Amino acid sequence: MKPTKTVKGVLLFPGAGTNCEHPSLVRLDESLQPMPVRRADFAYRKLGRRAPDRAPVLLDAVRAEAADFAAALNVASSQLVLGGRSMGGRMCSMAVAGATVGDTSGVALPVAGLILICYPLHPPGKPESLRTEHLPRLGVPCLFISGTRDAFGTPDELQQWTATIPGPVTHVWADGKGHDLKGADPLIADAVAAWLPTLT
Repeated sequence: MKPTKTVKGVLLFPGAGTNCEHPSLVRLDESLQPMPVRRADFAYRKLGRRAPDRAPVLLDAVRAEAADFAAALNVASSQLVLGGRSMGGRMCSMAVAGATVGDTSGVALPVAGLILICYPLHPPGKPESLRTEHLPRLGVPCLFISGTRDAFGTPDELQQWTATIPGPVTHVWADGKGHDLKGADPLIADAVAAWLPTLT
C-alpha cells in the first residue's frame, strides 16, 4: 500500500526470542509495499546475545530507531506507525506512552499509531503480573492482533485493560491461536493493511 497523508512509514520490532527476520514480520513488510517499512533488531540481538536488555535500554533503542527512520524518510516521527510482536510491540507502546525507569512519565514519542501483535499482557500463569501501567497514557490509535488461546492474556483480559487506553483501539482475533500466532501471517498482514488507511 502507498504512504498516506498520515502514515509515511512503518517501524517493526520482533519479540524477545526472535529477530527482525521473523517470517511474520517479513510477510507483513512485503504485504505493505511500497509503503516504507523498517524491520529493526534490538542491540542485544545485533550483538549476538539471546537475553534481552533491561527495559530502559530497549526503550532507548526504539526511540533511536524511530528518529533514524524518520530522518531517513525526511518526515516527523508523528508520521510513523510503530509496533511489532510481543516484547517488541510492548516496548514501542511504552516509548509512545513516555514510560521510563519505574514506569514514571517521561517524554512521549509522537507517532501516528501502534501495531501490537500478540501483546504480552502478563507472563503465562501469572495474571497478577500485569504490564498495563502505561496503557492509560496511549492517546494514539492502537491495533491489537492476538490469538484467542494466548497464554499471555485471554481476550477478556486484554479487552478489560485496553479499555483504559484513551486512543481508539481495534482488536483482531486469530481464532484458536496461541502466543506464537502460528499460521496467522495472512490474517496479520490483512489486518494491518485494512487498519492503516483509517489513520487520517
